[in-house]
Amino acid sequence: MSEEKTRQSPQEEQTRTKPVVELLITLDKYLAAGVHIGTHICTKFMEPFVYRVRNDGLYILDIRKIDERIRIAAKFLARYEPEKIAVVSARQYGQKPVLKFCSYVNCKPFIGRFMPGTFTNPSLKWYFEPDVVLLTDPRADSQALKEAAEIGIPIVSLADTDNRTEYIDLIIPANNKGRKSLALIYWLLARQILREKGIIPPDGDLPEPPTEFEVRLQR
Repeated sequence: MSEEKTRQSPQEEQTRTKPVVELLITLDKYLAAGVHIGTHICTKFMEPFVYRVRNDGLYILDIRKIDERIRIAAKFLARYEPEKIAVVSARQYGQKPVLKFCSYVNCKPFIGRFMPGTFTNPSLKWYFEPDVVLLTDPRADSQALKEAAEIGIPIVSLADTDNRTEYIDLIIPANNKGRKSLALIYWLLARQILREKGIIPPDGDLPEPPTEFEVRLQR
């Protein structure tokens, strides 16, 4: 992960070392949503997913690895009964994407503050017993992560370059802080799960574009 010595376009940066493989969406759309933009910190857990380090110290994720992990995660999640999938986001920009994702996949959303005991205390009226959990951010969703690990269910999570990934079974490397990035990731996951289940054709689309998964900014 050395600093770039010459100026190149983002498209050239993400394609120059590997043969072009068809992505779930065009490279331009990934780049426009900023799914590859990491932080100025990179944990040892996330190093394998980093494409390079910019001259300003910002870590850049490998879009092809993001795309690959979305496919793997969708295939994995499609094996479960959707009603037993818990999807969590404490982050504001992740809440609408999670709700939209769950409306398409028919799984259970947990947005905002995650109430302690939700997965571990059957006496609570809001208790839920998931078979698998999908997290937006291991740090922001740490309570859900802890409880899922405690009950021993698989954990899938988006993870940025600054995230630690203990207890996560399947990492989806991505900018998990950006509004457009989170919308696109959850849109792609929903579409790919429905494709895996045969609910839409292998080349089918959702009836709404990724922008409909975005949180609207207040004016």
